[in-house]
Amino acid sequence: MKKLLILGSLLFFISGCSLFDGTGQMNKNAEQLAAEGAAAFVNEDYTDAVKAYTDLKDWYPFSKYAILAELKIADAQFYLEQYGEAIMAYESFEQMHPRNEAIPYVIKQVGMCWFKQMDTVDRDDTPAKNALAQFQRLRDQYPGNEYGKETADNIQKCIDNIAGHELYVANFYNKTKKYKAALKRYEYIVEYFPGTEQSKIALNKIPACVALVNKDQDI
Repeated sequence: MKKLLILGSLLFFISGCSLFDGTGQMNKNAEQLAAEGAAAFVNEDYTDAVKAYTDLKDWYPFSKYAILAELKIADAQFYLEQYGEAIMAYESFEQMHPRNEAIPYVIKQVGMCWFKQMDTVDRDDTPAKNALAQFQRLRDQYPGNEYGKETADNIQKCIDNIAGHELYVANFYNKTKKYKAALKRYEYIVEYFPGTEQSKIALNKIPACVALVNKDQDI
């Protein structure tokens, strides 16, 4: 019912005419395009939302709806799982509007774009590192923001992923008898990820690894 009411109020502004007139000019005003974008977003038609909001931004860059269009384009791309495009759109928004009240949300969303690309610990941990950087930035620059609990949980998940990746690599080096490389990784985990389960495992691995490194040096 709520969705129908929203759509009913939005569609009031939408004309039934074509998008462009015979001269190639936009045949809808900013309000109509904003309504189309909002209606598409409510219906989860994110591709159509991107189209409407992009037309709004391109044809009416000084409209009061233009800033909203920039943000909603990024949001639609996020929901389409077009994370690379969404990151660029969010970062562009922040660059153009650094004092906008939506900036904490934008930082959070950039972090979520990377967070959604995190993989298992045996894969590249770059997404986890990039997500962690954004979540820590949000925590440090905007303490007490409304995303605090979610941010704290996501920071811990990123740390677990990164530490897990480091432990996976360390164990691989250890298994393949590259003991010096393994030792450096174990020590790195203990130093930079204290208190994690991975650091406890690494700490237990270090004595045997040191002994094997010394044995290799004696040979």
